[in-house]
Amino acid sequence: MRITGPARTVVDAFRYRNKIGLDVALKALRDGWTRRRIGILELERHAALGRVSRVMRPYLESLA
Repeated sequence: MRITGPARTVVDAFRYRNKIGLDVALKALRDGWTRRRIGILELERHAALGRVSRVMRPYLESLA
């Protein structure tokens, strides 16, 4: 997986969650959120572009 930016990396982790595991995607989301490197709006924008917004929505709602 190519690392482009914190938000895009989290979205890519959710996109490939079946290959790398959901726990890895959740850890990436949690780490990015607690370190304040990513915001909700940025994640939603990248999730819509990456076509995983429906998958990520419950996890983003739990953060907010």
